[in-house]
Amino acid sequence: MTTMRLNRDGASEVPIPRLPTHNAMELTQGGTQAQIVLGDQIYSLRITRAGKLILTK
Repeated sequence: MTTMRLNRDGASEVPIPRLPTHNAMELTQGGTQAQIVLGDQIYSLRITRAGKLILTK
């Protein structure tokens, strides 16, 4: 589904592309940490006790 918004002059609508959405709890398989690979780099994703996400290299 693509939503619409007015462009800067307000005269017409332009489509907003939908981005892929991922559930952090699924990425961590119910835990608090996951690794994400991008090219040859590995990043760590962590869910804090406060429910925030931290992504580190």
